Amino acid sequence: MPGIPAFTVETDAQGNQDYSLTLQILLLMTGLTLLPAVLIATTSFLRIIIVLSLLRQALGTMQTPSSQVLIGLALFLTLFIMAPVLDRIYETAVEPYLEEQIDFKVAVERAVVPMHQFMIQQTREDDLAMFAEMAEVTLELPENVPLRVLVPAFMTSELKTAFQIGFMIFIPFLIIDLVISSLLMSMGMMMLSPMIISLPFKLMLFVLIDGWALVVGTLANSFVVAGGI
Repeated sequence: MPGIPAFTVETDAQGNQDYSLTLQILLLMTGLTLLPAVLIATTSFLRIIIVLSLLRQALGTMQTPSSQVLIGLALFLTLFIMAPVLDRIYETAVEPYLEEQIDFKVAVERAVVPMHQFMIQQTREDDLAMFAEMAEVTLELPENVPLRVLVPAFMTSELKTAFQIGFMIFIPFLIIDLVISSLLMSMGMMMLSPMIISLPFKLMLFVLIDGWALVVGTLANSFVVAGGI
């Protein structure tokens, strides 16, 4: 029975450590379990899925589109927006590592840089300053902001932006609901649910203005990505 390959860690004269390929694969497989959390915390996915969820509530269509459809749309829109960032990660980190030009540690450090730049561009200064103050970190240059400060500040900024966009989406549908409710009250139809009457008008308005293209285009253009989307 063949033995289990041993994990080896090599240390050079400068004290830098390089892990064996077997251990790197183990770390990679372990990291894949954290991929959903990383996707939510460091990409455009958070803002997109919140806006799409608020849009569904504004329309009043209950579970249409389904959550699976919204998540799928948010995922592929995230890949579209993050494409320039992913391209830079591949060119600067993945490709040199596969060609054995750099070791695993350097590849990880290079891969973090484009993601760091993307999050800095979307993060509000006041949110960044708040978390830096709580962490007792001095902010000097944007590229020197540690991830333990940047990630929560980025997520807070994304939540604020998503709710601001959602508020603007809610306004026209809310006006339709108010108009329909007033008409029903004036006609004495208090037992009839305004949602049943207003839903066709909201769907008609959304279709006439090409709502899905408008919302998706607004979401894509709301992100600042170096090199363009």
